[in-house]
Amino acid sequence: MTGEKWVRIITAQTPTNIAVIKYWGKRDETLILPINDSISVTLDPNHLCTTTTVAVSPAFHSDRMWLNGKEISLAGGRYQNCLREIRKRASDVEDEAKGIKIAKKDWETLHVHIASYNNFPTAAGLASSAAGFACLVFALAKLMNVKEDEGQLSAIARQGSGSACRSLYGGFVKWIMGNNKDGSDSLAVQVADEKHWDDLVILIAVVSSRQKETSSTSGMRESVETSLLLKHRAQEVVPKRIAQMEEAIKTKDFPSFAHLTCADSNQFHAVCLDTSPPIFYMNDTSHKIISIVEKWNRAEGTPKVAYTFDAGPNAVLIAHDRNAASQLLKRLLFYFPPGADTDFNSYVIGDKSILKDAGLENMKDVESLSPPPGDNSTQTYAGDVNYFICTRPGRGPIVLCDETQALLDPETGLPK
Repeated sequence: MTGEKWVRIITAQTPTNIAVIKYWGKRDETLILPINDSISVTLDPNHLCTTTTVAVSPAFHSDRMWLNGKEISLAGGRYQNCLREIRKRASDVEDEAKGIKIAKKDWETLHVHIASYNNFPTAAGLASSAAGFACLVFALAKLMNVKEDEGQLSAIARQGSGSACRSLYGGFVKWIMGNNKDGSDSLAVQVADEKHWDDLVILIAVVSSRQKETSSTSGMRESVETSLLLKHRAQEVVPKRIAQMEEAIKTKDFPSFAHLTCADSNQFHAVCLDTSPPIFYMNDTSHKIISIVEKWNRAEGTPKVAYTFDAGPNAVLIAHDRNAASQLLKRLLFYFPPGADTDFNSYVIGDKSILKDAGLENMKDVESLSPPPGDNSTQTYAGDVNYFICTRPGRGPIVLCDETQALLDPETGLPK
């Protein structure tokens, strides 16, 4: 190791993902090995992502981490597993510009600082831990010059958070459950990249950004122990759905994609109800949104929108194209207008061009919306949705080369 006062920094950005065929239940709690395959869509990191800066210096006395500005403990097994596995695979590093040389053996004694920031609510059912652990593993791999590809890195990220393995790729991603006891074949593969089906538009209704009552980890454990439906789902239902979903994605067959996505979300929540004691992730607002989508799809005779809900009440709505997305946004804003104290500009965030497509530029436009054709209900629910995020399928993780985007000071390795 050359010099004693240097700090080496890497900053990465990793998207979150939403499963359209769900992962629920582990066969190994420590290695985080699932009881079934799953498929997800990666969301555009411009709208939903984790940014993580990792730093190494001989001046650091211990591994430390800050999440959203607050220091957290790295003592947990999941963080330790990821750190251990990445260190095991570290290589020599030579940074000529900064005069830094690190030998492979040095990584055993060097400590790291980690700062991570989510641009969306943590632990609200938007897969924040997935983006977080994927970004941690990706950034550390770049810092330590790890040679493994994304697939092999996904098997490490999986040990932090199961869904994290799917955030190592953009577009549509399958997490193969694998059969090996050591988990070496439980990893992610890309089904199709983000450009493959770029007509799709994704709207997320953030119903509650509060932390959920039952964590995914404990919820899964209880389902595995008590739900008979979960066993049937994992063994009989999911294998067929995985094959059908891969085909629907490859052929861009939206009616099949929508049917599978909605059915799998509903079955996942049925498993939660079949758990003892029952787990309730959705709420009345979630159910109202399902009803709006189901009525519209039936009226059209073919699905325009798919819905899916992870372990939380937030609705992820995938529209067939921009026209369907603008129609959907009008329906949602009619039934769920902003509350009295909500600024319209912060009520719909992300890709705001969908608002223009829908002809909605201010509160007056929302107030003048009519009930959807054929819907007799005119009751609205102002304030039941916190805000909407408009996004699309997005790319996988990248390194951010602009040092101004780093979350740690390049001189001290401490949060800025």
